[in-house]
This record gives sequence, structure tokens and C-alpha cells, in this order.
Amino acid sequence: MSAASFLAKSGWDVTVLEKHDQPGGRARRLVADGFTFDMGPSWYWMPDVFERYFNQFGASVSDYYKLDRLDPSYRVYWPYEYWDVPADYESLKSLLENFEPGAGKALDKVMEEAAYKYQVGINKLVFKPGQSWLEFLDAALVKGLFRLDVFTSIKKHFGRHFRHPQIRELMEFPVLFLGALPEDTPALYSLMNYADIKGGTWFPHGGMFSIVQAMYAQAQKLGVNFEFGADVRRIIVKNGKATGVETDSNTWQADVIVSGADYHFTETKLLEKPYRSYNDAYWSSRVMAPGCLLYYVGLGKKIPGLQHHTLFFDVPFGPHARDIYTTPRWPDKPLFYVSATSITDPSQAPDGCENLFFLVPVAAGIQGDNEALRQRYFDQIVERFEERIGCTVHDSIVYYKSYASSNFIEDYNAFKGNAYGLANTLLQTAVLKPACRSKKIDNLFYTGQLTVPGPGVPPSLISGEVVAKQVNQYFSKLQNTHD
Repeated sequence: MSAASFLAKSGWDVTVLEKHDQPGGRARRLVADGFTFDMGPSWYWMPDVFERYFNQFGASVSDYYKLDRLDPSYRVYWPYEYWDVPADYESLKSLLENFEPGAGKALDKVMEEAAYKYQVGINKLVFKPGQSWLEFLDAALVKGLFRLDVFTSIKKHFGRHFRHPQIRELMEFPVLFLGALPEDTPALYSLMNYADIKGGTWFPHGGMFSIVQAMYAQAQKLGVNFEFGADVRRIIVKNGKATGVETDSNTWQADVIVSGADYHFTETKLLEKPYRSYNDAYWSSRVMAPGCLLYYVGLGKKIPGLQHHTLFFDVPFGPHARDIYTTPRWPDKPLFYVSATSITDPSQAPDGCENLFFLVPVAAGIQGDNEALRQRYFDQIVERFEERIGCTVHDSIVYYKSYASSNFIEDYNAFKGNAYGLANTLLQTAVLKPACRSKKIDNLFYTGQLTVPGPGVPPSLISGEVVAKQVNQYFSKLQNTHD
């Protein structure tokens, strides 16, 4: 929708072919038995990116939905205690000081460095199309290269500032959204800590689907046409040029095609082999971000003291991390996350009820996803959940739906059942990501989590803007050539 809107603004006649019966893709909404669930993204960070997006169409976030900053931002359960992470910066410094004298001053230093990375990252790096390393020969980027900490890992970076293991884990937590281990993620991405701590954790009333509805409404204002239930089967290529798209019920002619589907699916299922930019060996060598084991649960009662976001780091991270990244397997004792949007927005559940969204990160591509396995993990995490919150859950479940890798493959054609795309490792950054423009077909472009700038909702908004500019530049050059 982002790419479609920017292209429509530029004067293109745009049609979006959407497989599902609603917009949003992985950010779809599930409504069942009076409960409303966001099926995918659940964290609203980087509000400035959303505001910037709508501003470019003469609108504002507030024209479409109401935002609340959460306080506490989230709760973290450790093995023997829990921390409520305050939205107020000075209160957070005091919390850290309680566990490590000097941690407050260290946090100031970390935030100072992270602010620079965020400013440079958001204003410069993420808007590069990743077509050539020459894009990065920017005076400010070159001058600040070492301040960006590209060649240091997040783990080493925070290890220099903090000694307390739980503070380190708290600081490393945001990179879980990037899909790689802290020791494999460039310290550049401490900009995510700035987004977390300074930018804040927010909630759009109506849920994350409110963003989808806002973008959909904005796109329609710009004249974008949406065709739902359009399952794309083939990209038609003639003489090295994409000329159209074939769905299960229609054929659409096109001067340019932008694929927001899973990149691997587009390459391997929609294109004939001679027109693929990457071979099977390339895709096999990619480091994928985690997949997800998800549960949408409706409770017939309220849970006292529950927070909107809760992280369960009540078991050691090391073994679970190895099960995701080193020796991929189903984990024995996974960390997990719980979101309860009904805490902030009661309209998300019937009166007196609660909606719960459970997420267990798992390795992408592992086999054995079945209902018995899903039930086993659900029983395990709910038992731990009940123990920590001091409230029974199993006896109050009135709605239940599980969702895992086989569903991601069926619904989104997700490569290896991925949930987040490629891991943001150093060797999968910028030019080293799958290109936003086909290497074989001049008028075929890509947007979304598997190309630049990377996974996440804000990067996806930016990805649409980046690829729209690439389309316009290409056709501008083409027009000049013909003139």
C-alpha cells in the first residue's frame, strides 16, 4: 500500500492485487466471537516514521487514529522477579541504578550514541535503495562511520556499558525484531533502543489494523484501485519485459510491476527460471529471522494487573537462541511474549473479557508443525503465564486459534514459513539484501520485508517510498531516452 500510494501520488494508475479479502497482508485483523486480534505486528514504535508517511500526502496520523503512549512501556518477567519498564526516562534510569550503580549515567551515554545512529539511520541509511555501494559515499556517512558502530556487535556494545546481565538483556531485546543474535547484529542497530526508550511504545486505538485502515483509506483517496481475492499465479514476461500479471481469475496488463509478496515466492513461483535474479543456492544461504508460533486467545474474564505488552524472559535465553539460529529445532523451554490490547482498548474484547496474543519465536524452516505440537507448547507457556500472573487462564478460554509456519506458507507464501523476513546481519544489509529492482527484468520491482531497508512496519512504509522513487527514476530515464 505504501508503494501504491507513492506511485499514485506521482500520477500512476495503480491497481493492488491482494490475495486476501482485506488489506494489510501480514498485518491483517482477525475478528471472532466478539474478540479482535491483530494477526501480525503488535508493537508501535517510531511514531515519527508514521507521521512522516501521512504528512507526505497532506494528512496526519491524528486524521485517522488516536495514539496512546503506554506506561509502563512493557513488563519483563525474569526468573525471580519482574520489571515494569517506565515510559519516563528519568524513572528508567532510577530503575537501572537500583541494580547497577552507574547504569543511569551509562544509559545517558548509550542514548547519546543511539540518537546519532537513529538520526543518520532514519534520515539517510534506510532511504538508500541498495543498488550500489556508491550510494553510501555521503560526506556525513563517511565522517560518522565509526560513530555508527557498523563493525561492532550489539552484544559487545552493551557489554562495554553495563555489567548486570538483566540490564544487558533488556538493552539487547529490541534487536529480536531484527531477527538475529545480539552477537551477530551490528551495533548500529542500538538505534532501536532510541526508538524504544526515547521514541516510546504506543498503541493505536482499534489495534495495529487501524494503520492498515488508514493507509487503505489514504490510498483510495489517491485513486488506488484494490482487487481483493486476487491470487497471483504468474508474471507475464515478453522479450525481457514484464507485461502483465495473471491471477486465478483474470489477467492484468501493466507498464510496471511492484511485488510486495514474499520475494522468494515471486522469484521461484511467479517467474520463469531465466528471469530470476537469484538461484536456489543463494536463497539456501540466507540467514532468516525467526518464524513464529502464535496463539489468539479470548478469555471469558479480566486479568488483574496484566500489562499491554509482557515479555517472558523467565528462562535462559542462550538455549532458546541456539535452537533458533545455531542448531535449528523446536525449543525445549522457549521465551515468549504476550500482548493484551483489551487492556488499553476495551473494544477489542466483549465486556468483562480479555484478548491475549501469545508469540513464541522459533527457527524458520523447521519441520513438524502440527496441532499436537502447537497444543503442547500452548500448555507449557500458559502454565508459566498463570504461575507468574497469579491467575488461571485455561479454565476461562472461550476462543482459541493457533497459527504457525504452515499457515505463513499457505497464507503468505512465506519462504521457510518466515514471519519477519531476513535477519539484519552485516552481510545482509543494504546492497547485500535482495535488490529492490530485478536484475533480469527492467520494469519489475520489489518492496517489503525481504528487500531494503528490512523487516518491521516502519521499514515497510519506507520500502514503499524507496521503490516508488526507483520506478519514477527508471521511467524518467526511459522517457528521456525515447525523447
